[in-house]
Amino acid sequence: SSTLVTAGVYLLIRFNMILNENLCLFLLFISTLTMFMAGLGANFEFDLKKIIALSTLSQLGLMMSILSMGNYKLAFFHLLTHALFKALLFMCAGAIIHNLKDMQDIRFMGNLMVHMPLTCICMNISNLALCGMPFLAGFYSKDLILEVVSMDFVNIFIFLLFFISTGLTVCYSFRLCYYSITGDFNFYSLHSLNDEGWVMLKSMLSMLIFVVFSGSMLMWLIFPTPVMICLPLELKMLALFVSMIGAWIGYELAKFSMSWVSNSLKFYNYSYFFGFMWFMPNISTFSMNYIPLVLSYNLFKSFDQGWNEYLGGQGMYKSMKNSSLLVQFLQNNNMKIYLILIILWVIILFLILLV
Repeated sequence: SSTLVTAGVYLLIRFNMILNENLCLFLLFISTLTMFMAGLGANFEFDLKKIIALSTLSQLGLMMSILSMGNYKLAFFHLLTHALFKALLFMCAGAIIHNLKDMQDIRFMGNLMVHMPLTCICMNISNLALCGMPFLAGFYSKDLILEVVSMDFVNIFIFLLFFISTGLTVCYSFRLCYYSITGDFNFYSLHSLNDEGWVMLKSMLSMLIFVVFSGSMLMWLIFPTPVMICLPLELKMLALFVSMIGAWIGYELAKFSMSWVSNSLKFYNYSYFFGFMWFMPNISTFSMNYIPLVLSYNLFKSFDQGWNEYLGGQGMYKSMKNSSLLVQFLQNNNMKIYLILIILWVIILFLILLV
């Protein structure tokens, strides 16, 4: 998620000079909508890995949108910082899933801070870096991107989508924290949760150092001079304000139990729609797959298991088997066969003579 998925963004960063104005505008709209859609979808998702994957999609949208505004250095900077904290987040998620006997549903987790303190500390810090918590890795790139967007000449639609998506990021991060790290413990009472996998812990704690310190270090390395930001106080504080509102909404959403039958059924259509990424799998995957799958099924039934089988493999096998059985019967040196053959031969001779 941190490296392979971002290869496309890296490629576009390398070839940023060939992006013309119209293409950039198109990319800007698509990427901001992607960012919004992924952030919204993650808030309705209960699969731990899916939440983190949708979060990656959201961050990819952020990178692409700032790249399409012409800031390729800033996009690359965010790509690097995102790779660091997202790698740590995936490692923590992997450790938690492994400890919970391959359970990925966040509703089964809860109060893991007691059982897996070090993993949860790493997860919390990487989550905060993802939200853009001041002075962690994500803050340096994310805050800078939002301030550059505030300074740029963009329409209100793009501007709102940017900040709402940022709020949604914090929202699902806090929801994830609430469901997994705090709250009630919802797993089996007989469990084997432990924090003693030193191979994972060594890697996680070394990544943690990078997550805390790499943002400022990369900023010194990538930008030789500080980026000039000139904004009024309201816009300067807007990113922080949106993050705080997002955190509050995430906490409230997690606290409000959607699991009561009467309540959850009222919201079922909404959660299905948003959690299904605006019916994207239906449009892109299922609709395209249906006809080829039905066609291949019919071909399989009529050819592979039908006439093709009768005239091909099985049919040839049956005819050859019958022929070989006849030949084998004739080669058994049976007396009756010889007598019958002699009688037949005599009859044929007699018939020839008569003719």
